[in-house]
Amino acid sequence: MDIERAEKIMNSDVFVNVNYHGIPVYIQEVNGQNAKVFPLDAIQHEQEVDLDGLNESGPISL
Repeated sequence: MDIERAEKIMNSDVFVNVNYHGIPVYIQEVNGQNAKVFPLDAIQHEQEVDLDGLNESGPISL
């Protein structure tokens, strides 16, 4: 994922499904070619990951 798209997702009012190597995550911060994320099922496990591992799968359907 490129830095501009990661920042747009992070600042969006709409929740966008993002995966890090298949694991659903929430983007907290973007820093250069890295992002601070946490898995949606384990919010206490914050980690810094490379943007190349992030993939967008679309907005959540409500």
